Amino acid sequence: MLLSREQRKSVSQIVRRLGVAPRLRGSTTGSTCPDLFELADGNFAVIGTDVTDSLDSQLPADAARADYERIVMITRETLVKAKPDIPDA
Repeated sequence: MLLSREQRKSVSQIVRRLGVAPRLRGSTTGSTCPDLFELADGNFAVIGTDVTDSLDSQLPADAARADYERIVMITRETLVKAKPDIPDA
């Protein structure tokens, strides 16, 4: 689902973290680590490393991104630790 420019400006509030805090995943500072959050409107927000320049040309033919979208990488551990918190529906 593509969000309009106005919708992107009025993003919902963070409700909760999915998974465990970066410190509990081994980050010594806990300040610059990947993270996943559920938003009040049911969407999700991701903090990760921007790898758009590296992976954009490798997207499958049926995948695309808008100019304002970025490809973000998170560690496997981040997603695995968040899995129990991800809703089924």
